[in-house]
Amino acid sequence: MNNNSQKLSIKEKIGYSLGDLAANLVFQTLMTYLAYFYTDIYGLSPTHSSIIMLVVGLIAAFIFNPIIGVLADRTNTIWGKFRPWILLTAVPLGCVALAAFTTPSFSYNGKMIYAVVTYTLLLLFYAGNNLPYSALSGVITGDMSQRNSLSSYRFVAVMFAQFFVQVFMLGIIKSAGNGDKAIGIEKVMTVLAIIGTIMLLITFLTTKERIIPKPEQKSSVEEDLTDLMKNRPWVIMLSLTTLVFITLSLKGGSYVYYFENYVDKKQLALFIQPILDSLTSIGLNHFGNDPVSAGFGLFNAGGIIFMIIGITLSKSLADKYGKRNIFGLFLFVSTLFILAFYFFPSDNILFIFLSQILHGFFYGITIPILWAMIADVADYSEWLNNRRATAIIFSAMMVGLKAGLSIGGALTTLFLGYFQYVPNSLTQTDVTINGIKLLVSVFPALPFLVGCVLLFFYRIDKKMEIQIESELKQRRS
Repeated sequence: MNNNSQKLSIKEKIGYSLGDLAANLVFQTLMTYLAYFYTDIYGLSPTHSSIIMLVVGLIAAFIFNPIIGVLADRTNTIWGKFRPWILLTAVPLGCVALAAFTTPSFSYNGKMIYAVVTYTLLLLFYAGNNLPYSALSGVITGDMSQRNSLSSYRFVAVMFAQFFVQVFMLGIIKSAGNGDKAIGIEKVMTVLAIIGTIMLLITFLTTKERIIPKPEQKSSVEEDLTDLMKNRPWVIMLSLTTLVFITLSLKGGSYVYYFENYVDKKQLALFIQPILDSLTSIGLNHFGNDPVSAGFGLFNAGGIIFMIIGITLSKSLADKYGKRNIFGLFLFVSTLFILAFYFFPSDNILFIFLSQILHGFFYGITIPILWAMIADVADYSEWLNNRRATAIIFSAMMVGLKAGLSIGGALTTLFLGYFQYVPNSLTQTDVTINGIKLLVSVFPALPFLVGCVLLFFYRIDKKMEIQIESELKQRRS
């Protein structure tokens, strides 16, 4: 393998991180608004929304991602294995992201077909772009400290995308459409598609693949799959990633229902008004006049700001104590603040906001570590089998991400239907309100807790990280 200097410049770290910022303009929109878009804007029933999100999502997870992983590992160009995929999918991804959030004037059945086709294409191009992008982090450098640093840069960028989508987007959608949310979301997605495409092209231009497998390390698809099945850390990371994104999708997609149907609007308006006045005095008046969208935005803003603070602490903690230990500890602590949401009265706005802030901080510490652990699993596979198959290893993350997103999104709309949710209704029954409370607390907490248990069986601790890095450096030299 090529053993050039493994140290990354700040320019390359920023350039790489812009790719995740672009991808998360799509992903965060899917996670936060897809269920709401289908039920309250596009006009599908919760049951049909659930079926589309689950079936298409699982097809994407278990068919698109493994195929692209196999193809990407066998791509050989002057630009490397993974960078060409980022280049070729940048424009199509932007186009289908816009199409998926457009509301055509079709019959109900026509809209069902359109939703299936556009969501399928969106997940196909997202896999074709984001799986090679993620695998790129495993070949940019073999230095684990640099990899931890790259992950921190990357996930600060993710948080900026998340901040825009979860803080400002609902208010901007309502404002851009003059009350027509279908027109508003189409206008917003047009701008995001253009910005995202440009960022992906910058990622392609500013990054370099340094870890290049030797010709004798080539393997068949059968050998790659056999290696995966024997790789227990990979199986655990696949399961863990699925559980994490089930939680993120469940709570992320349910908060908008929580604010529109449960949180006391009068108390919310009173609570956020001093904050809005302060922000307006310094020129930050982008939250809109609607107390629900403004409160929803500020609620998410608090969580994301403290999530970013958590991310900045991640590298030093992971370097000192090992990724596995830090990830498990803070995933558990963050779960406690998810559970707390079930017990808050609708008018206790302060505790609702505080719980979100504390959850964001502790969960933020885990965010870069998850992706860095996948890169470590790719190193573990090479160390164990003397063959490197980076993209197929990273397919664990993408399969888990898509499966978790699909299952979580489908469960959101499925539970809404079960608890008798009525879209755009001014009032909901007590059964519905209790169901919405469960959707932002108990239900999303359970997958996180199972993930904490799984980490007890993940063997790549700090001692093994050092051993693998040292031995692979010797082989590559």
